[in-house]
Amino acid sequence: MKFIDTLKNVWKIEELRNRILLTLGMLLVYRFGAQVVLPGIDADMLAQFAGKFNAGGIGGLLNAFTGGAFANASVFALGIMPYISASIVVQLMQIAVPYLQKLQKEGESGRKKINQITRWLTIGICLVQAPSYLAGLPAMGVPAEAFVMGQSLMFYVSSVIILVTGTIFAMWLGEKITDKGIGNGISILIMVGIIARLPQSFAQEFVSRVMESNGGLIMILIELVIWFVIILLSIMLVMAVRKIPVQYARRTASGGYEKNIFGARQFIPLKLNASGVMPIIFAQAIMFVPSAVASLSETDFAQGIQATFSDIFGLWYNLVFAILIIIFTYFYTAITVPTNKMADDLKRSGGFIPGIKPGSQTAEYLDRIMSQITLPGSVFLALIAIAPAFAVKLLGIQQGWALFYGGTSLLIMVGVAIDTMQQVNSYLLNRHYDGLMKSGKNRKAVA
Repeated sequence: MKFIDTLKNVWKIEELRNRILLTLGMLLVYRFGAQVVLPGIDADMLAQFAGKFNAGGIGGLLNAFTGGAFANASVFALGIMPYISASIVVQLMQIAVPYLQKLQKEGESGRKKINQITRWLTIGICLVQAPSYLAGLPAMGVPAEAFVMGQSLMFYVSSVIILVTGTIFAMWLGEKITDKGIGNGISILIMVGIIARLPQSFAQEFVSRVMESNGGLIMILIELVIWFVIILLSIMLVMAVRKIPVQYARRTASGGYEKNIFGARQFIPLKLNASGVMPIIFAQAIMFVPSAVASLSETDFAQGIQATFSDIFGLWYNLVFAILIIIFTYFYTAITVPTNKMADDLKRSGGFIPGIKPGSQTAEYLDRIMSQITLPGSVFLALIAIAPAFAVKLLGIQQGWALFYGGTSLLIMVGVAIDTMQQVNSYLLNRHYDGLMKSGKNRKAVA
């Protein structure tokens, strides 16, 4: 009943209610577009092609991030991933390109220019990926009869324009959700696409276990318990922080600073996994390369490499995948956690870490702490990333359902859910209601 009261409180706040309704409407439009097939392709003949990706594999992984749009050859077949790729490239370029570094320091105006550069780069990536996707449809199993108008130049030009427009429209939906809705729009679009595959994947697992007498309901129960435990571990990974105590000097009446024990004491929260899911995305992109390069050769060695790196549940694939995740976690943490800037800001604000001199020694201390907590964080992240392989090999779980046992899919769902709940929670607390994290009676306004 208390939880129901909390939901009622959410609905009472007009601004929050409007934001939630807008977000749901935008998501409905996105899911509708994922079912609209490209003009010139027979939707009925795509059924067998779409079923090919429900069994897992690299194709199933790509299809999961687009919510089935990839296999449906829909107007949103490329999904929001080109925008994600462009954002990663721009973020990495900010380290080496002075112009982008200058924009980063200009505040809101600089951020707008960086966003505009990201949008143009997204269009460029789409113009490369769209023709590649269309040309690869026959190789991925789409029969020639499915192309009603044939694979003519007209078909390619019109389809490329539609695919690019679909990605731009999806990008616009994500930005509108961020500005006018609730949560991070781009992340929510990805999460909804992933969740859209969950009921079908679980239904296939249920049929395999119960209808085909492959373990029965007891195995379904065991799988759900293990899944719940992995979700809890993922939440711990996302939320875990190392608190570095900080002492702030007390400002005196003359305007100076007086360092004493009565100054304000706060903390610097250093996240155990400061890089989020980015190391998995980087590593996943690299893992596509060996298979693609090996496919260019017909030698036995090349075919063996292609087979090894095409099996996302295989031993060698996951071993290399885990090592790359650990490496990229250190790399991405190093470029996204500016310990030198943190130390300078702390010094300018009159703060210091007890027992550590302000300035370079503080930066070295923060860097050492980040290195220490990044190791267990990266190993933990790698284990969650390869958990689907354990689910398939040890428990015999269907590959489509196993993708929800870890990897980018689970971490994105957990991260987006926590971020959205925190935003809703802030609205409730600002209106003197109990938040989602705590149930109870309405808080009374403080005079």
